[in-house]
Amino acid sequence: MPGRRRRPTSSTRSTTTTTRTAAPRKAAAKKAAPRKAAPKAAPKAGAELPVAGPGERVWVLAVPFRAPAPGASWHAGLSAHVYVGATLPAALAPYDPPPYSLERFLEDELNAEPRPVPAGRPMSPRPEQVSGAAVIAAHEAAGGRMFLLGDDPGVGKTGTAVLAVGQIATRRPVRTVLVVADRPAAITVPHWARSIAAFGDSDLRWCVTTWDRLGKVAGLTKATGTRFDVVIADEAHMVRHTTTQRWKHWKSVSGAGRVKDAPYVLLATATPAHTPLELPYLAPHFAAVHGEPLKEWADLPSRLAAHGFHVERARYGWSWTEDAEERRADLTRLRSWLADTDPPATLHRPAPWGPVSVTGTPVELTPAERAQYEAEWSEFRAEMQLARRKRETARGRAALLRFRQKAGLIRAAATVDWVKAQVEADRQVAVSVEFVETAADPIREALLDGGVAVASIYGRDRFDVEAERLRFQAGEAPVCVFTVTASISLHAGEVLPGGRAASTTPRVGLFHQPRFSGIAARQVTGRTHRDHQVSPWRVAFAQDTVEEDVARVMVERLAVTGSTAGGDTAGLQQIAELLDADWLPATSLTGAD
Repeated sequence: MPGRRRRPTSSTRSTTTTTRTAAPRKAAAKKAAPRKAAPKAAPKAGAELPVAGPGERVWVLAVPFRAPAPGASWHAGLSAHVYVGATLPAALAPYDPPPYSLERFLEDELNAEPRPVPAGRPMSPRPEQVSGAAVIAAHEAAGGRMFLLGDDPGVGKTGTAVLAVGQIATRRPVRTVLVVADRPAAITVPHWARSIAAFGDSDLRWCVTTWDRLGKVAGLTKATGTRFDVVIADEAHMVRHTTTQRWKHWKSVSGAGRVKDAPYVLLATATPAHTPLELPYLAPHFAAVHGEPLKEWADLPSRLAAHGFHVERARYGWSWTEDAEERRADLTRLRSWLADTDPPATLHRPAPWGPVSVTGTPVELTPAERAQYEAEWSEFRAEMQLARRKRETARGRAALLRFRQKAGLIRAAATVDWVKAQVEADRQVAVSVEFVETAADPIREALLDGGVAVASIYGRDRFDVEAERLRFQAGEAPVCVFTVTASISLHAGEVLPGGRAASTTPRVGLFHQPRFSGIAARQVTGRTHRDHQVSPWRVAFAQDTVEEDVARVMVERLAVTGSTAGGDTAGLQQIAELLDADWLPATSLTGAD
């Protein structure tokens, strides 16, 4: 039976919803008007945006999902709760955003005067941070568009970046600075905010957010007409894939597709990519080096091929050669594009306190565990062979994921015993895991049952991650179980908020399972082996199993995963062959890092 034709909108509907929805509906028309208003310095003039009356202020609030915010209203165009008044009511005070946050930045854009920022506890930069900032500033002064800061984890890229922005601002007009950091926001955003306050914000407007909220930033730039003068991409390898929404938003905020009026971009990562094909965020620099139109570099693989790189189209997109000589030639050419410019467009310095020590730790399985492991391995191989014959990529990925989860669960008790022994030896232990239900939870619960306090940094919104981190740093919890790979500090002696120092108890790290990706592994070891603090790491694996072979490859490749693309790919290929997964796309092994 055909449906009834919808009648025209009734007057009842419009009258009952006018005050709630008329302005947001007009926001659709606003998309056209603010386009013209984008160059304006004062977005407050737009009728669609909230406006403060005499003696009032527009307050933009950081209200958690589903939390009550009495008196505040949701502004769809800004994707934020807003309150207009002379002072912020006590009921809304918990949602007052901290300095340098996205909400505070937006609030200051909507008002005639920004709120003053409390003075931070000053920090003295290390010599390598001062010299690094000078190199970046020299590159910008010479007309450079973007710079790749590839110092090893723990050398101090955050401080180097903040100091560099201050120097850049003395030479060119800079008002706004965007910092995009890795998750979790509860740790990374305060870390950047403290560093900005400590090294000096140079009287600039800083906005610190995370890659997960980049879409919101892109939307706000369109709504308010704000453009950033400098953009810092912390963990820049997060935008190495051009098929993601994150890449789309990155292009918008970083001006990657603009020839004129583009911000200066500072890319910070110790692990840029697995292959040259994963460096699309450097395309504007490559175009400038060769004097070619920017639009030609929108397709990075094609341009690399045109410049003689050994890349070709494969079943799952473009692939890089496996020939060692050809790879070396490609990497030499790639490094020259970055390092041989005058002045250079990249900087990589190893940690002055030496490379991290990573060794394998075999776990001898009990007869029952061995039987269970062999059964899981046989089931995995049979499933993988079926998936391979039928070319069912999703099925192959699922089989690989299940096997890794089950293999890790079998060894959870051994990890707990090793951690307890380290705690008894007066060490603090950082345990890196990849899975929650089959690794993080059982390890945590067993340690708690054994009377060992555990700081937990995993799971979405399960724990207050900064509070948990501080428990570990203060020595209140001798063990930290975490899933994140970057942007948190777990090293001894760290200067904590308020000026107190973290415990000086030596740190040791343990990978509960071998990491497939050298990029992820290097990031993880840098959580404790940083800021002149030496911290050895172990890789646990089941003895006389495929895990032992994977761990061996991981340890070998960690030594060569350097500051440019390419050091990791040979190891990935070896691991894929060990697991009969060489027919799967490479992202099946590295997609999560």
